Amino acid sequence: MRDCLNHRAGFDRVLMTVAATFLTVSASSALAQDQARSSAAELAIEAAIPRPEPANVPPPTASDIKLDTTATVQDSAKEPTREPVKAEAAPAPDKVETKPSDVATTPAAEAPKSETAKSEPAKIEPAKTEAAKTEPAKSEPAKADTATATPAAPAAPAAAPAAEPVKAASNVPAADQPVADKLKDIIGAKTSRHFDRKNERAAIEKFYGARDFAPVWTQAGSLTAAAKGVIARLKDAASDGLNPADYPVPDFAAATTPDALADAELKLTASMFDYARQAQSGRMHWSQVSGDILYPEHPVDPNEVLAKITTAADASAALDSYNPPQKLYKELKAKLAELRGLGSGPVIEIADGPALKYTPAGKKQAEIVVEDPRVPQLRAKLGLAENAGDTRYDATVAEAVRKFQSGAEMKVTGILDDKTVKAINTPKRDKQIDTVLVNMERWRWLPRDLGVPSLGDAYVILNIPDYTLKVMQRGQQVWTTRVVTGKPGTHATPLLTETMKYITVNPTWNVPPSIVYNEYLPALQQDPTVLQRMGLRLEQNRDGSVHISQPPGEANALGRIRFNFPNKFLVYQHDTPDKNLFAKEDRAFSHGCMRVQNPDQYASILLNIAMPNEKYTPERVRSMYGKSEIDLKFPTPIPVNITYQTAFVDDAGKLQIRKDVYGRDATMINILKNGRGKDLENVVAHSQPSYSRPATTLPSGVAIANNGGGFGSSGPNFFERLFGAPALAPPPAPVGRRPQQQRVFTR
Repeated sequence: MRDCLNHRAGFDRVLMTVAATFLTVSASSALAQDQARSSAAELAIEAAIPRPEPANVPPPTASDIKLDTTATVQDSAKEPTREPVKAEAAPAPDKVETKPSDVATTPAAEAPKSETAKSEPAKIEPAKTEAAKTEPAKSEPAKADTATATPAAPAAPAAAPAAEPVKAASNVPAADQPVADKLKDIIGAKTSRHFDRKNERAAIEKFYGARDFAPVWTQAGSLTAAAKGVIARLKDAASDGLNPADYPVPDFAAATTPDALADAELKLTASMFDYARQAQSGRMHWSQVSGDILYPEHPVDPNEVLAKITTAADASAALDSYNPPQKLYKELKAKLAELRGLGSGPVIEIADGPALKYTPAGKKQAEIVVEDPRVPQLRAKLGLAENAGDTRYDATVAEAVRKFQSGAEMKVTGILDDKTVKAINTPKRDKQIDTVLVNMERWRWLPRDLGVPSLGDAYVILNIPDYTLKVMQRGQQVWTTRVVTGKPGTHATPLLTETMKYITVNPTWNVPPSIVYNEYLPALQQDPTVLQRMGLRLEQNRDGSVHISQPPGEANALGRIRFNFPNKFLVYQHDTPDKNLFAKEDRAFSHGCMRVQNPDQYASILLNIAMPNEKYTPERVRSMYGKSEIDLKFPTPIPVNITYQTAFVDDAGKLQIRKDVYGRDATMINILKNGRGKDLENVVAHSQPSYSRPATTLPSGVAIANNGGGFGSSGPNFFERLFGAPALAPPPAPVGRRPQQQRVFTR
């Protein structure tokens, strides 16, 4: 029995040895096959087929066989098995990017695991390749095999997870860090409390974020030089015709906590934005005044404002630069100071003090003249140049005070009391000052560059209330002439900036639809021959619409020359056979277009600016007069600015005031006094001009040039007939607004 058991034990050992040999051969064969599969397609197919992860255990050897019947593997503490991980498709072997949180997928060379770990830290043996194909989020690089992983193992850094980026040290001074923290909180959550415009909020976030939210107006709680400059400009806003109350300055002296300093920081920035925006484009948008105004928009960029003001050597001057740069604007600013009794020097403030009264001599009492150190300032404030340093409150001073009280609609006493002192110190507002203020406002609507640089900054500027036209070049007046403008009301000449592209000699007058349907067709009902006697040609299209024109000639309503600057209002400048109107002082007689007194001279001036080598003269222009239209195109268009200047300074330095012929001043003064604030900057929608011609029935006896054989439709619209170009596409009305009925501006 014992022999049988001994033989049985020996037989078992033989079987165990054979089994171990079989497993070794099988493993080697499988490994060879795996290494032979090198194509990306095979790897992708294998990765797509789920299969259990093989245990990371070396094949058994004879030394592993024990005398007992149980074959064991190495101790689990020394060789832990890896948990199966869901496999994904492997990337192409020739394009592998190793990331800190990923395991390299390059197959290792055939070598014992321990040798590979010591000599090639960046490579991983084939048994780990499948694990490398797993999702990075599910892999645990730190759980490397204990047979090779030691605290000093070089393979660990390749498999270590990415470390969190180290936050850069703040550049904010320690004293300003609490304010910066508050600014970050406010800008991140409550920016709209200070800034109601989206582009301004975005600029604030970008600007302060780039400087770690460090304050720009204070350092360690004290005002910076830039802040002092901005504050000085905001407080002096009245000198540019603006209202200082619209740009409040926070009390930094009372801001003693980080919360208060952060709030004051953003309030000053908001006031700076408001000043720059309104100084450049105006307190009110031109569409608030009328539908017959069209100037190009030129809004400020908040990002540019922040960068410019905070980096300028003189922040006050940098902020002031957003006001109009034109000479005529600066001259009005100087006159405004004179009208307010400020002159060009520092602002004079009359100090508080006892009431001053002058008592003239009577029958029973002598003259009483009091003295006060404030009197010389009072004399300067009231424009009394004689005895400027006299401290006596005499009859001359008392009379000047009486005149001031009368103009300020106060009780006229001649006594300098507290109310009078306060009124004198307040910027003056009278009719002349209001006129200057609204004219300064209109200058903000105009383009900053009135001319074209390539032509020596040449441009045309027409002033409607003054009925004059000027050609300017290199800052100097080149030529001027008288003009006739549109009648008040529906025929008022529009305010606009456009470019003159060409001149037409011997123009055809295409009668505007408004004149056709409002004047000529009603006249035909009374006299069917009236158009023939006027030398006008009537055409009727098959759809019933009519077109009336006048051929070129000496009697043409446009005269011999038309100056074309295509615009949606259908207005232009032209000659006229009615020269007598130029002798009148008030010359608002047209249907909206502008008649020029000396068109041949005007044409030669413009042609010589646009084409200096052609040497045009008025005589050469007149030699072209005839029966056929001739277009003279400008290689570079010349800007035309139609303005409404009821107040301007002439060449002698004197303030000139003109009649408010269209009531624009009155409208603007009323709008400003209503105090609607920032709402005035909103755009008001107006309906666009219509160039259509409705069908009409003509009375019998009317001579029709084409006898109904005209266009099948209404034919070219008036804009196309006039300027020879497609009609301007009207811009869409703002959402939520219904366009109002609008007239068409005509000759």
